[in-house]
Amino acid sequence: MTYILNFIHWNVNPEIFHLGSLSVRWYGLLFAGGFLLGYSIGERMLKSENVSQKWIDSLFFYIIIATIVGARLGHVFFYGWDYYSQHPGEIIKVWHGGLASHGGAIGILLAMYIHSRLVTKRTMLWTLDRIVVPTALVAAFIRTGNLMNSEIYGIQTSLPWGFIFERNGEEFAKHPTQIYEALAYLLSFGILMFLYRKTSSKNRPGLLLGAFFILIFTARFFIEFIKEDQEAFEAGMMLNMGQWLSVPFVMIGLTLVIRAIKKPEVVFNNR
Repeated sequence: MTYILNFIHWNVNPEIFHLGSLSVRWYGLLFAGGFLLGYSIGERMLKSENVSQKWIDSLFFYIIIATIVGARLGHVFFYGWDYYSQHPGEIIKVWHGGLASHGGAIGILLAMYIHSRLVTKRTMLWTLDRIVVPTALVAAFIRTGNLMNSEIYGIQTSLPWGFIFERNGEEFAKHPTQIYEALAYLLSFGILMFLYRKTSSKNRPGLLLGAFFILIFTARFFIEFIKEDQEAFEAGMMLNMGQWLSVPFVMIGLTLVIRAIKKPEVVFNNR
């Protein structure tokens, strides 16, 4: 028999402090901290390849804007269009919550296409193969932020590490799927960094990007089975929206990896 005291009672205040109308929240702190750490790691990676600082700074500016805009619009169109189509003014209110990782991924892809055409004059794959490494780490920080917000958690569980999200009025333990995803993304970061540092993967266009898609979205697909539906319309679906959106990313990832392995290495002379 499992007693309620065996579970983890979670009632963390998502707000760290506020001054007047200014509120500092754990989610925002982890989001910003993840980006700063990701920038630091990405900067060292690119500098090791003699990439100019001008390229690096512009690259991460594009990434930040694309992630926020893409993730917000992904949530609006994939999960909440019925509401936002009637309340368009709410779309810009990111501080009210609502970011979708699939939308963020699409936003970054579009931004890197533009950046490659306007700044680096190189293939889009060259850029993406490098930025996905720290991106996996940033994703882990964001999921930890979701935990601090007591949001996007799983279905009921009897496992001793189940979380009772008391702030949401939950009385039964639920799977802490935020932690599951964060750990999966940390593992993905470790694997991608190993491939970048210890193998010739960065010289095979699309290999690291493909590996990123496979690792991240395969984990996301399976974790979704024990995650509560984010929106009511998902209740009658065989697979939820997160799973349907993950499938094409995994398929693209497999295609990229196979293609990269078959083609010869490409070495750029950075100056």
